[in-house]
Amino acid sequence: MRIGGFLKQSLIDWEGKLVAVVFTKGCNFRCGYCHNPSLVVPELLNDTPDVPQEEVFAYLSARREWLDGVVVTGGEPTLQKDLPDFLKRVRALGLRVKLDTNGTHPEVLSELFREKLVNFVALDVKHFVVRESYALVTPTVTEAQVEAVRCTLELLRAHGEVGRQFRTTLIPDVHAPDTVHRLSEMFAPDKIRFQEFRDGNLVRDYI
Repeated sequence: MRIGGFLKQSLIDWEGKLVAVVFTKGCNFRCGYCHNPSLVVPELLNDTPDVPQEEVFAYLSARREWLDGVVVTGGEPTLQKDLPDFLKRVRALGLRVKLDTNGTHPEVLSELFREKLVNFVALDVKHFVVRESYALVTPTVTEAQVEAVRCTLELLRAHGEVGRQFRTTLIPDVHAPDTVHRLSEMFAPDKIRFQEFRDGNLVRDYI
């Protein structure tokens, strides 16, 4: 698995838990507001060396008694073909797993759920889940990708044993003033978390 960064301790990436955070390289979206261009833009991916998996697991093994879990984020983790094998090793250490995803690979999530490799999923909802709205955030999005996001939503709701969070970054001049209200209604009874846009070091500067 291509790992672009490893944060050994975090108290903010999984509410109420002390976790390590693994950042995977590569993404199939090009959201202009993304703050991780080195994990997303192909020409930047090789500017920094990959973090060796064994370095990650050496740390996790040594600290597993006081870590609550591991958050796998990106980039887009479900692009990594060996993600299931990586998570099996994490779970074998007795650690819980949170996965951050854009939802474009429900078949991967289904496999992870079937093998009980994930405890919590955070789904980044870019906008109203139709191509025209998503394209305002990530212009290269396809109808098939948006349909995959809809499938992921259904999958998450069908697996109540897996914790879930929906979240949207609100971007000036992209999300209308009534977006919060409309998305909140659409996702009810689930709550959706709204994050403020922060400028600086963004993917948009490279595309």
